[in-house]
Amino acid sequence: MNYTIHQLQIFLKVIQTESITRASEELFMTQPAVSIQVKNFQDQFEIPLTEVIGRKLYITDFGREIGMIAERVIMELENINYKTQAYEGILTGKLKISSASTGKYVIPYFLTGFMEKNSGIDLVLDVTNKSMVIESLKNNETDFALVSVLPDKLQVEEEILVENKLYLIGNHSKRNKTSPLIYREEGSATRKAMEHYFLSKEGMKRKKMELTSNEAVKQAVIAGLGYSIMPLIGIKTELENGELHILPSKGLPLHTEWRLIWLKGKKLSPVSQAFLNFVRQEKQQILKDYFDWYLQF
Repeated sequence: MNYTIHQLQIFLKVIQTESITRASEELFMTQPAVSIQVKNFQDQFEIPLTEVIGRKLYITDFGREIGMIAERVIMELENINYKTQAYEGILTGKLKISSASTGKYVIPYFLTGFMEKNSGIDLVLDVTNKSMVIESLKNNETDFALVSVLPDKLQVEEEILVENKLYLIGNHSKRNKTSPLIYREEGSATRKAMEHYFLSKEGMKRKKMELTSNEAVKQAVIAGLGYSIMPLIGIKTELENGELHILPSKGLPLHTEWRLIWLKGKKLSPVSQAFLNFVRQEKQQILKDYFDWYLQF
């Protein structure tokens, strides 16, 4: 057998996504290039690694067994790199952060300086919905989670990063109360805040739509499909170019806080502790450099 590390990495991504197309997107490769590498890898085994039923790709039991071995191989190779850098006096390891979707407008600014100073650290940043963020934290699959509302029934410690402000947003400066409201999916912190606001202020159910990402909500509001309560931090450009408008409403903005959380009692790795120290030391400067417009709004 003569498979390569690159083929192992590609096959692992195919297992994770169960899709050649999604694997190619996440690997920043073309779909044909991924298909060729998977075929070359498969050619070294007589037993199928994958099978296609209808138009859906499935990983065989044998393929999953090979994937588990491949994952261990990749991890050991990473350990070789980490050990080498450690002997050179470089801080090494992985930093895993899971962020609620709107947190993508916050967390990169707290990571840039840290990653520049620590070239031996590999970053794994998973941006997903709040439910998945909390689940990964609960299962101890991530070092930190970035959320705007503390989870229920989970003991955590926290470091507050920046205030989260939510406004009623439309594509015109005047509000039409007969237009539908556009909500995030169930479990979203923004969804809960929006439901609580309209229940307390208007006391009635209204026609609504439900979308599964902040970007989708933003585009729907721009297109004139309705109104939504949205985090200010994610709509700076659209406000500046007039695509979106803040609609004055009693009781708004709503205020929460973006916070970095980790399991209470968790022993942080040297990499995680170094990142937390960096955030605490540099937070005020980061807020001044990147969030001044936002804090003064």
